[in-house]
Amino acid sequence: MRWIYGRQDWKTAERGLENCYLMTNGLGGFASLTMTGAAARNDHAFLMACTKAPNNRYNIIHRLAEKVEYGSGGESVVLSTQQFADGSHEDGFRYLTEFVYEDTPVWRYFVNGAVIEKEAALRQGENTVAVCYRVDNRGRRPLRLTVTPFCQFSPKGEDAGEECIPVYTPETADRYGSVTAGDMTLYCVTDGSSSEIPVKEETYYYAYDECDGRRSTGRARACHEISMSVEGGGCASLSVVFTMEERYARKETEAERGGPAGELAAFIIEEQKRSCRQLEEESGLLDETALTLVKSAHQFVSKRESTGGKTILAGFPFFEDWGRDTMTALPGICLSTRRFDDAASILRTFARYERNGLMPNLFPEGKNDPKYNTADAALLFINCVWLYYQSSGDEGMVREMYPVMERIVRSYRNGTEYDIYMDEDGLISAGSGLDQVTWMDVRAGEILPTPRHGKPVEINAYWYNALRIMGMCSRLLGDGRADGYEKAAERTKRSFSDKFWMEEKHCLRDVLSGTEADGQIRCNQIWAVSMPFTMLDEEKERQVVDTVFEKLYTPYGLRTLEETDPQFHPVYGGEMFKRDMAYHQGTVWAYPLGAYYLAYLKVNRYSESAKAYVKAQMEVLHSALREGCIGQLPEIYDGGIPVSSKGCFAQAWSVGELLRVYEALERR
Repeated sequence: MRWIYGRQDWKTAERGLENCYLMTNGLGGFASLTMTGAAARNDHAFLMACTKAPNNRYNIIHRLAEKVEYGSGGESVVLSTQQFADGSHEDGFRYLTEFVYEDTPVWRYFVNGAVIEKEAALRQGENTVAVCYRVDNRGRRPLRLTVTPFCQFSPKGEDAGEECIPVYTPETADRYGSVTAGDMTLYCVTDGSSSEIPVKEETYYYAYDECDGRRSTGRARACHEISMSVEGGGCASLSVVFTMEERYARKETEAERGGPAGELAAFIIEEQKRSCRQLEEESGLLDETALTLVKSAHQFVSKRESTGGKTILAGFPFFEDWGRDTMTALPGICLSTRRFDDAASILRTFARYERNGLMPNLFPEGKNDPKYNTADAALLFINCVWLYYQSSGDEGMVREMYPVMERIVRSYRNGTEYDIYMDEDGLISAGSGLDQVTWMDVRAGEILPTPRHGKPVEINAYWYNALRIMGMCSRLLGDGRADGYEKAAERTKRSFSDKFWMEEKHCLRDVLSGTEADGQIRCNQIWAVSMPFTMLDEEKERQVVDTVFEKLYTPYGLRTLEETDPQFHPVYGGEMFKRDMAYHQGTVWAYPLGAYYLAYLKVNRYSESAKAYVKAQMEVLHSALREGCIGQLPEIYDGGIPVSSKGCFAQAWSVGELLRVYEALERR
């Protein structure tokens, strides 16, 4: 899908901050700026490098300052846009006529008779970004285009320290050089003229971070600039490749670096486009929006250096690879797109860290231990293995993962960490004290806004599903234990139907805890209908779907709590405590929408009319994909009036779960 924006989308500098682009490099690194090229967040960057995949991220190039100069009289026009902490700003957006995003971001400017086009791309598997400027100077005066990279060399989310003073070292005439700050080096290859300048420091204002109570200012510095001259009536191009890869430094000739800078930049840009076309073709999906989501899904898949395998990053710009998010996102991100090798690698990555029947909620980095405070990731792991087998037919993977799956079920039966255990009624109980073990996991100091200790509805839906899968896998592998799993599943089913159903509300309790929270109407019950194996009869499943639609549904996601509940928060915003208190108390989450549509299709037996209805409802995704991070689905929206995306501007499980719906529409 090709997204085209024009001047009506940036009538003011503030309007131009509303949308951003995202490119990723498969290592955890990324590039993301607003459509006017500004850094409106701490985590915006032209190059966010990752030195150890996927979490050791550094904001290397924060932004590019760009200007056009005429003659020797000092006349110049600034093309870049940026808000500064002192209240001043660059207003290059006034010359920006078009921003286009498909597989790469493209900016088009018109200034004094010159058309200037800029295109950028990241290189997969490297901390490398290429940018190419094409200038058609139809004016009579010669011009000089100058690009100045402002760098931070700071860990993601941190400000550039006083010690991070960049030093430029020229090499190979003026076409190749490097910028060093501390122990980090950025290499620059260009077909323009690169020269050292006195160190400049800028201090920025981050509008989005101030709205969320985060650090609202930050610094970056520049020590060199790259320029190109164009005669009146002439055409020329300027290409620059910025990279953290040392191999570029060791190669002394253009041929060894992959050709002149212009050819190298063009290759990187075209390589990105070819990769996107290949992803679309290999997915086998047909719908245009689905194909956009296929490319969006790719942005979350990353190498994990600690295991040598793959993982899924939960969301940009904030999150890393979380066990729960990965197991929720994997079916859509990898299976709906037919990326079976990646799916298998991810399952092996997480299986390696199984402990006492639990999957890591957060991975270890350095000498840190994994965190296992999640009751759902392990059960969803079992679900992923089953869905992988159903999609790929790879029985060998089931056989490989089966011992891990057995340990999970055995640990849940016997009891494991975080008070996770199977009660006498066959239902799973989880959590106590300040434990956060479900996806509604906020802890604000000593407060758990949604503790959900006891027997959460979705955990028990996952548990029953896991038991049924174990029975199926047992028969597949012939280990003789299938009957035991199936009997355990039947006991869970009887207890679930008896204890969770609320006849007066026509839906399921959210949790069995003996508190008022039990009867709250939340979105978690939808998974008791959408999972591969479920416990309710057909009529009750239909009632759940109807109640969720009536009380929780919005076209952009499901509310986490019905609007009439006294604890409902209509707005997600402000400093962290306020955001935490609203996070799961009414805030709309995009990812449960996938489960809702799958449940709706199920209770309507995948009829053509049901498919047509769901497809029509999902057309609103065109506007969701156009707003916020272009081509991506966000984490959340306000619970009251869900208009603008909030939280992570790109969320893996939001994309993955909606991809599953498109797959169901086309392949069921």
